[in-house]
Amino acid sequence: MRNVERISSLKSELLDIFMSMEVAEHEQRSRSAAQRNLRARRGIELHNEFKRLSRDIAPLPDEALSGESLADDEMH
Repeated sequence: MRNVERISSLKSELLDIFMSMEVAEHEQRSRSAAQRNLRARRGIELHNEFKRLSRDIAPLPDEALSGESLADDEMH
């Protein structure tokens, strides 16, 4: 009977170890997924910011440039 108790105890301990390993692996996968999502979101935000900056510093239309030229000519 004593051997049966030891085997049962050992099985229980092995099951606990296995379950804690499973939990740790799940937590690691969740952290990795969260980091990937964050990098992707930051990449999208950076891409949108570059597009917005490119639009903001794009060359002005000819009308705006000709208006500046007239103002410059009047000052000189």
